[in-house]
Amino acid sequence: MKSFRFLLGLAAFFCLTAVVEAQIPETVITESSAPAADKPLDDIVEKTLMDEKPLLAYDPVREADIFWEKRIWRVIDTREKMNQTFMYPERPFSKILLDAAMNGDFTVYSTEDDKFSYPLTPEEVAAKTSSVDTITTYDPETYEEKLEVVRNDLNPEDIKRFRVKEIWFFDEESSTMKARILGIAPLRDVLDEDGNFQYEDPMFWVYYPEAREILARERVFNINNDASPTTWEDVMEMRYFSSYIWKQSNVQDRRLQDYLTGVDLLLEGQKIKQEIFNFEQDLWSY
Repeated sequence: MKSFRFLLGLAAFFCLTAVVEAQIPETVITESSAPAADKPLDDIVEKTLMDEKPLLAYDPVREADIFWEKRIWRVIDTREKMNQTFMYPERPFSKILLDAAMNGDFTVYSTEDDKFSYPLTPEEVAAKTSSVDTITTYDPETYEEKLEVVRNDLNPEDIKRFRVKEIWFFDEESSTMKARILGIAPLRDVLDEDGNFQYEDPMFWVYYPEAREILARERVFNINNDASPTTWEDVMEMRYFSSYIWKQSNVQDRRLQDYLTGVDLLLEGQKIKQEIFNFEQDLWSY
């Protein structure tokens, strides 16, 4: 009798367990050992190291320790092989700057000068990224002429060059030559009605020290290792880009292209770069 009651209770227990398990939704465990979300994880694990890595502040420099300095303006051409990451289709560098500027994540400044004197609002930045044209169209049935207003939005991939303002200085405290980037300006090509290039127009200046926090959270495509958490702040600080000198500080405030053209312009830029290198080397005696 006791054995019959035991078997009856055991059967009731298994029936109740089966009913409860049927009511619990099935949980699919992915290879990353995490429950599947609404959107599948396009990776092995969720990458969070970049968001958790703190941004290192610049070393403090005293004015009395700056023995020598020179202001340099460079141009980064994204069409060069070393700069291909700037045009990564999934997230171009120009789109990062434009989105952050229009969202108000950092302040951008007018190109009236390069001293960051006149801040721009997100609305003013948005106005620079689009234009309104009036075109003539014809009705296919009545052939009636009509005027239609068309809005042309800027394609971030059309920004192929960036202007960089930086300062090279010799720090007596550490006895090293250092470079600090001050600003970045995307350059937009201005075309005529026939699509021919006319001139290059700087859109705005980004004050780089303020933008470092945003750039340190943006991933850069690493051609050697997809798992390496490289950021745009790393690229700029490690100077992992190719560029040429467009201007140096001078008493007449002249650009190199004001008195040089073609190969002579590039050679003069290389000469300025070599002079900075030689200045540091000449400070040492062996």
